[in-house]
Amino acid sequence: MAEPEYIPRNDDPQHPSTDSARNLAIVVYILQALSFFLGGITGLVGVIVNYVKMDDVRGTWIESHFRWQIRTFWIGLLWTVIGIVTTPLIIGWFILLGTSIWVIYKIVKGALALNDGRTV
Repeated sequence: MAEPEYIPRNDDPQHPSTDSARNLAIVVYILQALSFFLGGITGLVGVIVNYVKMDDVRGTWIESHFRWQIRTFWIGLLWTVIGIVTTPLIIGWFILLGTSIWVIYKIVKGALALNDGRTV
């Protein structure tokens, strides 16, 4: 198996330190995970952080994580709404289960990539 490519730290004065952006990405992954226990409100806070700080991470390797987190939120929300609407038809419970598994997978995969210093 090939060694993963690591992205070196960018010391360019034109780009702010990616350390603070990396910390923000960690916080958003934690907020997304907590949304399972706190009714989704922390997931909403996380995606707001992503949108507010997107310009700060543009052009850095952290940008891929912000996009990953934003897509995870919106696709997860869409399928959660579909699942809730279809729960009277029983299929909704399976949709909600599948959505939960998918969102957990996306959070774990993204967090592990961030920890290894890789893009998603």
